[in-house]
Amino acid sequence: MDPVIIVGAGPVGLTLALALARQEVPSVVLDEGPGKDEPRPARTVVLREDTAGLLERLTGVALGEQGMRWAGWRSLRRKQVMSECTFEEGDPAAPLHVAQHILTGALRTAITDEPLVKVAVDSRLDSIEQERSGVTAHTRGANSTWWRGSYLVGCDGPRSTVRKLQDIRFPGRTAVERHAVAALRVELPWEGWALLHRTPPWRQSGPSAGEVTARPLPDGVWRLDWLLPPGKDLVTPEILVARIRETLAGWTDGPTPVYDLLDTGVHTVHHRLARRWRVGRVFLAGDAAHLLGALGTQGLDEGLRDADNLAWKLATAWHHGPREALLDSYQAERRAVVAGRLRAADQVLPMLRGSGGLRQIMPGAARGHDTLLTEGHLGRGPLSAPGAYAESPLAPRHLEGEIPVDTPRGAPVTDVRVTAEDGSFVQLRDRLGRGALLVVLIAPGTGVWDRKHWVSAGVMPRLAAAVTALPYPAELLVAESYPGAPAHSVLLVRPDGHLVTALSGVRPADLYAAAEAAVGGPAKEEAQAASGAR
Repeated sequence: MDPVIIVGAGPVGLTLALALARQEVPSVVLDEGPGKDEPRPARTVVLREDTAGLLERLTGVALGEQGMRWAGWRSLRRKQVMSECTFEEGDPAAPLHVAQHILTGALRTAITDEPLVKVAVDSRLDSIEQERSGVTAHTRGANSTWWRGSYLVGCDGPRSTVRKLQDIRFPGRTAVERHAVAALRVELPWEGWALLHRTPPWRQSGPSAGEVTARPLPDGVWRLDWLLPPGKDLVTPEILVARIRETLAGWTDGPTPVYDLLDTGVHTVHHRLARRWRVGRVFLAGDAAHLLGALGTQGLDEGLRDADNLAWKLATAWHHGPREALLDSYQAERRAVVAGRLRAADQVLPMLRGSGGLRQIMPGAARGHDTLLTEGHLGRGPLSAPGAYAESPLAPRHLEGEIPVDTPRGAPVTDVRVTAEDGSFVQLRDRLGRGALLVVLIAPGTGVWDRKHWVSAGVMPRLAAAVTALPYPAELLVAESYPGAPAHSVLLVRPDGHLVTALSGVRPADLYAAAEAAVGGPAKEEAQAASGAR
């Protein structure tokens, strides 16, 4: 079968290629550039726990050593601390701040050792043709040629050629926020802490909305973002340097400390959402499908979640034949989550960026506003938390043995220690992305006994037989405990780490029905439907 064609060699496209390779699906990445990225210290990304874990699994690189996990977070208003959050060393929940060229470099290095991924540099897409059995793409440039693929995914950014060739509308709002950005090496009073300072007490040079964010990077480097007022006022080098000096002097409560300016820029946030994310065998992901990022949220997080969601579904279609319901669920799940994120931002923006009238009408509103911004920066709440697929078309219906646990149906699972089939102890999330469903038995006490003593006792033989009979490859794991799950309950987890269901005990019929629903329904019916369509 032909490889998957991925258009775009940014973080989302490279992540998708590696995720497919881990599930034994070949791909061709069409890179219109030279195959390397220019270092830009002011162009950085903040990764949450789930997306950082995904990239570390795929690259084998401890990104925490390449970037900076925040030691804490502080929100100030004038001189008052509005909120504060401390992270223990090594806490995976601490946001990870890393330069984008370092992240992309780690992905490119991993791909060089991956025989299932081919990167074609200097290859600019200019046409796409679809047939019943596959898709053909043509590129111009040094490698002008035709490429044949099973599917094609546009990860080619905001000006996506794939989206334009498929005539997909991309409505939304332009310049929702603008930020002046500077990366500099300097010593600040709160080493390792990120800071949001609203309405700082010093006078800032030039027009300003009164908000500045500081995010730490390794080697004493910081990224500073100043929120700019609406409009297109030019940020001259003189204005930016004056703003840097005033801000640093204000934070250190004295003369401007010595600093080394490394990079500058202006970051403009747009909010847009593609009408469709799938047209036959062509899909959109990342900035080609959506643009967001106001109020501290990170658009790359959502792009990486797109890749994680789509990879196992394409792998299923590649290995087992297309299940249209499964492929359609990519748009249904991911577009709904991003649309909800954009709606939340649209509701909050007028309150946070408007005049002071609301603060006079609503007591305590300022503190509530800072809480919303904190959630956006820390990957929490409606603005930024990982999305759940509770209303997914893949959600099973009418399971008699279903029980509630602390993870809602469709949400990402908690990362607990589990025993694998070979008897080794691993983290649950380490087993994700391998092209298999995960069946997790909650069995207290198993962690202190050798696996050979309990693998053939109690409910294990019956559960193992049920897992073997499932309509999709599955791996059986055992956990001492799981938040909110009683002893002997069974969890079914998708390859991208979202909970399908939790069952009270070993219930083969319910487990089979849930697994069948999670992969888009019975394969036989899909085949018959496809045959009838011909």
